[in-house]
Amino acid sequence: MTTTSEEPERTAGDTPLKRAIGPKLLVLFIIGDILGTGIYATTGKVAGKVGGALWLPFVIGFVVALLTAASYVELVGKYPKAAGAALYTQKAFRVPFLTFIVAFMVMASGLSSASAAARAFSGNMGEFTEAVPAALIAILFILALAALNLRGVSESVKTNVVLTLVELSGLAVILTIGAYAVLTGGGEPSRLGEFEASGTGYALITSVLGATALGFFAFVGFEDSVNMAEETKDPVRTFPRAIFIGVAVTGTIYVLVALVSSLLVEHGALARSDTPLLEVVKVGGLEFPPKLFALITLFAVSNSALINIMMASRLCYGMANERILPRAMGRVLAKRRTPVTGIVFVSLIAIVLVSTGEIKTLSDTTALLLLCVFAVVNVAVLVLRRDPVAHEHFRTPTALPVLGAVTALVLASPLADREMKVYLTAGALIAVGVGLWIVNRAVLQIRGEDRSQDRSQDRSHG
Repeated sequence: MTTTSEEPERTAGDTPLKRAIGPKLLVLFIIGDILGTGIYATTGKVAGKVGGALWLPFVIGFVVALLTAASYVELVGKYPKAAGAALYTQKAFRVPFLTFIVAFMVMASGLSSASAAARAFSGNMGEFTEAVPAALIAILFILALAALNLRGVSESVKTNVVLTLVELSGLAVILTIGAYAVLTGGGEPSRLGEFEASGTGYALITSVLGATALGFFAFVGFEDSVNMAEETKDPVRTFPRAIFIGVAVTGTIYVLVALVSSLLVEHGALARSDTPLLEVVKVGGLEFPPKLFALITLFAVSNSALINIMMASRLCYGMANERILPRAMGRVLAKRRTPVTGIVFVSLIAIVLVSTGEIKTLSDTTALLLLCVFAVVNVAVLVLRRDPVAHEHFRTPTALPVLGAVTALVLASPLADREMKVYLTAGALIAVGVGLWIVNRAVLQIRGEDRSQDRSQDRSHG
């Protein structure tokens, strides 16, 4: 993997957002974004699909995440702007409709992820109180996150650091329990090679692919970090190491947690539990208060929701600057220098999602939408090799984005044994995006701004 120096685009530029994120904060931000709801909530569901060998889907998901992360690192180095995948799509293909759909899919995936986390939060609150309806808890939770986001990026990122350390402590408890079990001869190592599917052919392949597609929800998050490029100090130098460290650390933790979970708990019991890691704590042989671990889980899912709300609002801001969304979406709160319109807009959508969706459907939808986006981004990085810039930046080997695009498409396809309602949910969200596109274009044409918008997007490419 090398860097390259080409001509002739300047990258840094001025931004009205506050550059408050340094290298260490960015690494913790990425780790905190990837960790959280996925590993705490989906471990049992993955076990239900694949069996005791639930570590294998996490290994495959780790590889797929690394392939696409390399593409994101190259692109954010070339174009350190807040719009992320939408910006890369527009620069590569210059098709405004495709750009809008990709942007909408990224936003929808972030909000479905945050909504899944909010529902997980309200569900885990059942360990402490049953007096307040779960849906109301989830809505109040989203409103609290919106208020924190409005206060400022420094406050949000510092809160993320605290929550990341808490959720890491929870996973450290699981790993400590696993180490204790191994040293004392506990657990059942034979489970690690058990597969739920019978036979060794197509059924086994689809079982593993289905488990990988479901477990991939645990890896999403690294792509969100590129939307913080305009709030990061020296993003061209900071992002490569931060993203790779973040994915490597979380991937390693996930595989170890999966091994411990399968070692100590039968996969059927994991699949039936809404709190699979809590089952590990209960049978691990070490005295650790279950309610304390449930509290740690609350912090973990809070972190996921916080970061996804942050990312979706920054995506609104970036798209507004690229004229993909109305300029009002880029409005910044004067005193706090936070994207106020974007925060309000995404929070309202999240409230609708938590009021109507279930955790499993929302998490599956998140993974499906992002896998489609990842396929586009991996193709875009190859197309944009024809678009040189004036500064040095990371360049990934060509084989990696090719493999990244192929694996993303396979995991997004019916080969992954995904429930039809997930495709229907994703299709409904995309249909909403198409409707918004039609309405927006009609308004621009009435105002005589349609052509000027297209020219603005073309200029952003060059």
